[in-house]
Amino acid sequence: MNIEVEILLVEDSMNDAELTIRALKKNNLANKLIHLEDGQEALDFIFAEGNYSERKIENIPKVILLDLKMPKINGIQVLQKIKSDERTKTIPVIVLTSSKEDPDIQECYRLGVNSYVVKPVQFDKFLDAVSQLGLYWMLINQQPK
Repeated sequence: MNIEVEILLVEDSMNDAELTIRALKKNNLANKLIHLEDGQEALDFIFAEGNYSERKIENIPKVILLDLKMPKINGIQVLQKIKSDERTKTIPVIVLTSSKEDPDIQECYRLGVNSYVVKPVQFDKFLDAVSQLGLYWMLINQQPK
């Protein structure tokens, strides 16, 4: 099972996920996007375990868009596991969340998040923010090979 993914979207809100995907599609950035709904499923995918044990762990996403407030395993726990593993620590992780809580922001940066973005409440601003994120991380940012 060789799933090539450029953007891994980890978001439990279907509304927010649909808006994010819509914004990325608008800029032709959603062709190789996978949407997962909780932290456990994200870790299974990233580390090629559970339902994704046939996947090659070397095929890492170019960027992970990660919500914080999720069931099972929250985004901070997912971030911690990604950034503490040699195989995955260089994957850019962008927290895309509704939490403006300073302890969350501090903890995410302490763990190595690449960017922390608070979701705008207004629809058009949300679409614009996601479009800009996608364009930057997929087209402008240079990653190690």
